[in-house]
Amino acid sequence: MTCYFRHLKSVLKKAGVDVSSENKRAIDRSIHGIVGVEYKNCSATWKAVKERLVEEEDGFIKELRQAFPDQT
Repeated sequence: MTCYFRHLKSVLKKAGVDVSSENKRAIDRSIHGIVGVEYKNCSATWKAVKERLVEEEDGFIKELRQAFPDQT
């Protein structure tokens, strides 16, 4: 789980999402859902996230904000 979180620090910061031990799993599940990859498939998720960030980083950030509105 969360093998790609270290690579997403700046993206999560832009989205206003603070990662903690309590919410890390929920964030991970949300990211899997955003990119449409089965939960716990880390390498496929990271690949899809990278592609999504190249194509439309702002849209990905917007979806993260929508998934965690209490943090933004």
